[in-house]
Amino acid sequence: MIDLKKLREDPEFFRRATAAKNRQSDLVNQVLLLDEKKRELLRRVENLRAERRKLGKENIERGREIKNELTWLEADLEKVEEELMTLLPQIPNPALPSVPIGKGEEENVEIRKWGEPRKFDFEPKDHLQLGKDLGILDFEAGAKVAGSQFYYWYGDGAKLQMALIWYSLDLLEKEGFLPVITPDLARSRYYLGTGYLPLGEEEQTYTINGEDLGLIATAEVTLAGLHADEILEEKQLPLKYIGYSHCFRKEGGAYGRYSKGLYRVHQFMKTEMFVYCRPEESNEIHEQLLALEEKIYQGLELPYRVVEMCTGDLGAMAARKFDIEAWMPARGTYGEVTSTSNTTDYQSRNLNVKYRKKDGTLEYVHLLNGTAITSTRAPLAILENFQEKDGSVRVPRVLQPYLGKEVISPKS
Repeated sequence: MIDLKKLREDPEFFRRATAAKNRQSDLVNQVLLLDEKKRELLRRVENLRAERRKLGKENIERGREIKNELTWLEADLEKVEEELMTLLPQIPNPALPSVPIGKGEEENVEIRKWGEPRKFDFEPKDHLQLGKDLGILDFEAGAKVAGSQFYYWYGDGAKLQMALIWYSLDLLEKEGFLPVITPDLARSRYYLGTGYLPLGEEEQTYTINGEDLGLIATAEVTLAGLHADEILEEKQLPLKYIGYSHCFRKEGGAYGRYSKGLYRVHQFMKTEMFVYCRPEESNEIHEQLLALEEKIYQGLELPYRVVEMCTGDLGAMAARKFDIEAWMPARGTYGEVTSTSNTTDYQSRNLNVKYRKKDGTLEYVHLLNGTAITSTRAPLAILENFQEKDGSVRVPRVLQPYLGKEVISPKS
C-alpha cells in the first residue's frame, strides 16, 4: 500500500497518479476523509483516557461517563480503521516518472527487438497440432480429468519442461540468485499483499474452503512472504532469489483467440526471480532483471521484442513494468513470455519488510520480480519456431545437454 503520510502531504500527486492508472481518483478523497476522522476519534479517545488516569476516587460519576463515552468512541474508531484499511490498499502504486502515459495496452511502448522471425518454406503448424503429432501434449486427457485449460505432457514434452527449468536455474545461480523451491499454497495475507485477488474482476486465486489458504499464482507470493515482518540488515541487500513453484490461475476472463492452447492455462510451472533491495538500487536492478530475461531468451534463440507498459496497463502494484514478447509463428505476431516489475515499497508496506540502515534508521525495502521461464509459453514458442517440414522439432542448443537430444521426432 502507499505511504499514508505522503498522501497527506501531497494528495494532488496521488490523485493524478491514481487517474493515470485508470482508477477512481476519488479514492484519494475518501481515504483522506477517513484518515482525518480516525485521527480526530483517536485524539478524543486519548484525551478521555488521560482524563480517566487523573481522576480521583471521589469522581466516580465522571469515571462512569468516561467509560461509556469510550465504549462508543472506541467502537467508532474500530469501524473507521476497518474502512480505512479497506480503501487505502485500493490506491495504486504511483508509476515512476519515466513510465509512458497511456490508457491501455495499445499505448504500451516497444523498446527494441532481437532476432528475426523465421520464414518457413512450408505451412507451419501451431503448437497444439505439433504437440499432438509428436505425442507429447494432450489437452483432451487434461479436460477429461481436470476440466478445460488443463493438459498432460508426455515423454520428450515432459523432459522439455524440466530442461527449461534447469536451464534457467543454472543460468541464474551463476548470476548470484539463490535457487528456492517454495510452497504452492499461501495464506491470504501474502497473496492479497502481493496483489493476487480471489474475488472481483481481477480474480486469479483458487482458495481452499474452510482454510485461510490459496493456491499461488506465482512464486512471487511466497518469496515476498519469506521475509514478512522482518528487519533485514543493509549489508544483506540485495537479496536475490530464483524461486521454483507450480502456479495456479483461474483465468476467468475473456481473452480472445490468443488464449487457445498453452498460452493461457490454469496450471503451470515457473521459475521466478525475486529481489529485496535498497530503494536507491531498485531502478538499476530492474534493468538488470530485464537484461537477464533477455539473456535467457537469446540463449533459446527465440526472436522477441521488449515492451514497456504504459500507466494504464501497469496494474495496482507495479511502478514500472517490462514485458518480453516472443515471436509466435501460428499467430503471426509476438506474445508475452515474461514480465518484470518494480513494485518499489508498495508490497513491502503490505507485508512489513524493512531494513536497518547503517545509521540505525529503518526503511521499507523495495521488491522486484521477474519471470525467468514458464513451462507453457516458452515451450509454445520453441515448438512453433523450431519445427521442421517433417514434423520434428529441433531442440535449442542450450537445452540439448539437459534433454539429451537434438531433435524431438514425431511418434511412430
